[in-house]
Amino acid sequence: MPKIEIIDLHFQNLEHTIASYLLPTADGPVLIETGPYATFAQLKRGVAQAGYQLSDIKHVFLTHIHLDHAGAAWALAETGAHIYLHPFGAKNMEDPSRLMESAKRIYQDRMDELWGDMKPIPADQLIQVADDQVIEIGNLAIKSLHTPGHAKHHIAWQVGEAIFTGDVAGVKIDQGPVVPPCPPPDINLEDWQASIARLRQANPKVLYLTHYNKIENVDSHLSDLENILNDWAVWVKTQMAAGLSNEEMVPLFMAYTAEQLRQAGLGESAIQLYEAANPSWMSVAGLVRYWTKKES
Repeated sequence: MPKIEIIDLHFQNLEHTIASYLLPTADGPVLIETGPYATFAQLKRGVAQAGYQLSDIKHVFLTHIHLDHAGAAWALAETGAHIYLHPFGAKNMEDPSRLMESAKRIYQDRMDELWGDMKPIPADQLIQVADDQVIEIGNLAIKSLHTPGHAKHHIAWQVGEAIFTGDVAGVKIDQGPVVPPCPPPDINLEDWQASIARLRQANPKVLYLTHYNKIENVDSHLSDLENILNDWAVWVKTQMAAGLSNEEMVPLFMAYTAEQLRQAGLGESAIQLYEAANPSWMSVAGLVRYWTKKES
């Protein structure tokens, strides 16, 4: 197993909210996750601190195309990198206009602050990866595990006994608990549960989360994720049954999840990190959409 460089992208000037991972190979470094373009300068610094230049990176692996994971991929493509991703995500990376328009409707004047620019990537630099496909780069073998649930275009990447999990293994910052990021539009609880089972079946010794941790107690981590995912889903379904709207639910859900974090021993600054990495309103919107589709 190569040495893994964890690059903290300091999203919103906060530590431990988004990570990129740099792996050396005999054919140059591989990057897993780019983060948003808004943190590209920090990515460049992290790559330099590891002894490389951005132009040395010719292979970039994305877990999915959400802006916090893939927003800077185009800038790596401009310096010659190939971008490996799920086939369902390729069209939006080749032409990100719809992706960015959707984000602008949500984030409005915060787009530049949070995400920065996103430009098209030429189709011949987008490598669509099948499930269970193994990519060999130098002395490194990287296996694709299609793991929907958080997003239908989600891939976890297995390297030896490690898996880089994107969002399918949740968000866990420092010593806090694991929580499930549930943004619209693709949340599917059945798919997510099957993907968690698949991670277990791969029998990794360590998980690397994009938000933001190295996990060695894999089985208990995944069990905790299953429990909190079910807890949040039931909470939202209960509020929907009581007739609450999305807007009414959000402050209640923020209070509910913040109290869960307090009960786990976290202070207010740590709760802020969780909220930056996994905004509460997005999980309300995603789970409402899931239940609405399921019950229609």
